[in-house]
Amino acid sequence: QVHLVESGGGLVQPGGSLRLSCEASGSIFSINEMGWYRQAPGKERELVARITTPGDPDYADSVKGRFTISGGHTKNPVYLLMNSLKPEDTAVYYCKGVGVYTDFKSFNSWGQGTQVTVSS
Repeated sequence: QVHLVESGGGLVQPGGSLRLSCEASGSIFSINEMGWYRQAPGKERELVARITTPGDPDYADSVKGRFTISGGHTKNPVYLLMNSLKPEDTAVYYCKGVGVYTDFKSFNSWGQGTQVTVSS
């Protein structure tokens, strides 16, 4: 079983910054993709950013130029640096990991989520 643990959420004023972290643990052979998704009240969960191994990061249009994803390779945490935050960025942010266990079975797992609130 893979455990994904997020941290770094909180309350920030508009224009501020936060950095989210997600660390994976368990019997992991390799991680092929890690990403951040978010879900605001009354809305569907949506992709924020993801990074594959190998590959270039992929961002939602709404966060391009403001958010940066890094890390996420096997045994390394994945980070989401969020700058110039807006009230519409308020949501629960979830980490997702896709990879292979040491027994070569695949996994597609979610973290428990961390709340990000952007408000003055």
